[in-house]
Order: sequence, then structure tokens, then C-alpha cells
Amino acid sequence: MAIAWGVGDKCRRVWSAPVVLCGLLLLATLGARAADVPSPALDRGFHLLYNLNFTGAQQEFSVWEQQHPEDPLGPVSEAAGLLFSEFHRMGVLEAQFFEKDAAFAARHKLAPDPAVRTRFNAALARTEEYARSRLARDSKDRDALFAMTLANGLNADYFALVEKSNLSALRYTKQATYWAEQLLAADPNYYDAYVATGMHKYIIGSMAAPLRWILRLGGISGDKQAGIADLELTAQHGRYLAPFARILLAIAYLRQQDTARARDLLAGLRLEFPDNPLFAHELALLDGGHLP
Repeated sequence: MAIAWGVGDKCRRVWSAPVVLCGLLLLATLGARAADVPSPALDRGFHLLYNLNFTGAQQEFSVWEQQHPEDPLGPVSEAAGLLFSEFHRMGVLEAQFFEKDAAFAARHKLAPDPAVRTRFNAALARTEEYARSRLARDSKDRDALFAMTLANGLNADYFALVEKSNLSALRYTKQATYWAEQLLAADPNYYDAYVATGMHKYIIGSMAAPLRWILRLGGISGDKQAGIADLELTAQHGRYLAPFARILLAIAYLRQQDTARARDLLAGLRLEFPDNPLFAHELALLDGGHLP
């Protein structure tokens, strides 16, 4: 996800931008099956994504899709990898233009690869087809509900960060939150799903009171501390999203001037994912006195 890979001065302030709740849903795409179901190809693929090895991740996702035809988690993972690789190519992962809210609002449309966009759309179309087929048989199918959450989150991120279409992004974000809530109603122990609800609650809860009131009229509400509690659940118990939850918690701690806890989280991430230079970069910023 573009914003959460780095937590230094260049991306910290973006949390106050309303549309970012769309972008922050992207890394919810790194969730997969509940922890009790083995999925080695997905395990390896998601680990490679955290290490910014997109080619290797896609190879693992392809293996998964071949072994599990018509499973919606296969194509939605492929779509996540495609979008991440595009963001990396276009420089979005470093979040260079998120230094201030005004810079986020003034961001330009990016120039994605049309061939990648076609593959991305096709993967999301397969995701929805497979997920809705499974939900027609079982409305509480956990993986199908999660796949719908992820598909909408990916679309939200694309429209927010590439197309600069905030209204479209917010529409997809609301749909992603709906599916996440359906999933957690079916299985409160699907801990990776709490990332979506936690980010939603935290970001909305961090906004100014008049804006929160306007969003509440549209059915969107949040609470900052409740959001942190959801993220902590994933950080402690999640399978694929535990590292991402720690990234988001580090951002939250920095906003609260709790640099000690933020540094502990980043140091652990640097050790776990040594091929991702962004964690080391953010630690260097932190140690150099670059506070929020």
C-alpha cells in the first residue's frame, strides 16, 4: 500500500486526508485464509510482497491459482500484486507527494501501464465472479466475504491514488467496509479483517468534528481509539496482516508522540523483512529526530 510502506514525515500527515481511508484499504489485500488453514504458496507470496519482491510474489500467487481454481483469493491476490508493482514503478510506495494534506489534494493523475490495468481488471472480475458464486451457496463463506472486501479496497486505492477520483474511491471504500463487517459478523476471529475496520475507525475518528458529522450523515462513522484496538488485534493475532497492522500502529504512535513504541515496531519489521529498504529508511528518519 502506497502510504503505509513508509511512516516518516513524507507520509505521516496523510492520515488526516479524508480520501486516504480508501488508499489504506489496499494492504488489507494482503489477507488470506484463516490461520488454521495451510496455504504455503500464499504465505510465501505475501512475505515476498512485504519484501517488495513483486515478481516472486506473482509466481507464488499463480501457483495458488493453479492449485485452487475458482477460489476468489487467488485472483484477488494477483490483483494486489499487480497494483503494488505499479505503485512501486510509479513511485507511489515512497509517498513522495504526501508531505502535506495540500500536496495530497494537489496530486496528479499517474500514468499506469494499460496492459497491467487490463490484467488488474480481469483479476478483480474473476474475484467477484468466484466470490459471488460461493456466497450464493453459503452467505457466510469467510474467504468469499474477504475476497469481496479486498476487491473493493483495491478498486478504492486505484481510484484514489491513480485516477485521483475521490468520490469513486469513497464509494468503493464504503463497499469494502460493508463486506468486512459481514465477514466479522460471520467469524469474529478472522483477525486479518480487523485491519479494514480499524483503519476506517481510526481515520474517520481523527478528522475534525464538522467533517465527521458530514460523513456520519452518509453512513460513515469512526472512533480513533476503537480503530487502534482493532489494529492491535491484527498485530497480535493476524496471520498475513500482522506486519501491516504493526506499520499502521507505528504511524498512530508517532502521531501521539510515542516514538519509543513506534521505533520498536519498525525495528522488528526491518529484521523480519530485510529486503524492504523503507523500514530502515524510516528508522533512520526517526533516529535523526524527524518527528511528526
